[in-house]
Amino acid sequence: MGGSPERRGVVTSASYEARAYGVHSAMPMARAVRLCPNATVVPVPWEACARKSRDIKEVLERFTPAVEQASSDEFYVDLTGTEQLYSGEPLAATARRMREAVARETTLVVSIGGGTSKLVAKLAAGVAKPRAGTPADGVHVVAPGAELEFMRRFSLADIPFIGPKFQERLAKLGLHAVSDVLRYESETLIGWLGRREGEWLAERVRGIDATPVEPHREPKSISRDETFPQDLVEDDALATRLLALADRAAADLREAGLLARTITVKLRDADFTTRQASRTLADPVQSNRTVYEVARELLRRLRAARRVPARLLGVAVSQLVTPDARAQLSLLDEVRPLETERDRIISRVIDEVRERFGPDALGRARSHGSA
Repeated sequence: MGGSPERRGVVTSASYEARAYGVHSAMPMARAVRLCPNATVVPVPWEACARKSRDIKEVLERFTPAVEQASSDEFYVDLTGTEQLYSGEPLAATARRMREAVARETTLVVSIGGGTSKLVAKLAAGVAKPRAGTPADGVHVVAPGAELEFMRRFSLADIPFIGPKFQERLAKLGLHAVSDVLRYESETLIGWLGRREGEWLAERVRGIDATPVEPHREPKSISRDETFPQDLVEDDALATRLLALADRAAADLREAGLLARTITVKLRDADFTTRQASRTLADPVQSNRTVYEVARELLRRLRAARRVPARLLGVAVSQLVTPDARAQLSLLDEVRPLETERDRIISRVIDEVRERFGPDALGRARSHGSA
């Protein structure tokens, strides 16, 4: 998607039906638990969500090969040049057929927004979500040339990448809504914010975003985390959860055909203090054993620094590279590698067994010792 009015673009935001109809809340889980300390927090079935996400992407790719997955429940789809393929069908009609296909084959309801840029399409997808008392039907298309009027309805906080700190800076200038910014020329904004941020803001409030759809964009990191229904106190209980999270992160890494050089463990304590520790390895890795062993040492470090009940635990792998990069880096390091070929073979066998018999068909025993 680009700024050209001739381009047809759609961004879809996939969600479960209850969420699509406005039952969800944008409140962070940590704040919700503080407000409702007796609430029951149900773990998210991440494996099932990942499968549904892949199913949605497969449906969208039948309409165009240019599908970028921005997150587990958000996709950007570029329909540039498909006018002849769909015999001049209006974009809204194509979007409704996409929505019906996803619902039919995945049982999930999605909202679809269309526009001439990724920014406009994303915001339109939010407008398209059916809510009680609104006529929205799950599809909202912003026609070429109507971007400016469409953007006037939003606050600056609705625009991606305008976070709390940037909002505070803008508020000091009397800027809270898109309409506030539109009263000023670009040069005025540049004088207040500097050239980079001033130009960026002037374009975004007008719906201008030249960021292209990237169908084959590689992820910058892969992470898995879990918020516990009840705080965990014992090290053994945390180590058991860590093993499952590390295995899932490593499996995601292999499925993407990548390896990671940095492993990070995140721990959120009962008082909502969030801490993390990372280690960058000489050689990139991808096996279950290696990711878990490194993550376990990091967890031990975090627990030694502060041993209190834990509310959330997470494992992330980053500095992702392809297998050929691993071979090149290994030539520079004569130290015995942390991960062996045997580790990689065992991990691939586990993947094959789980693919055939289900995600719980085969697991690894945790080695003994304190976390």
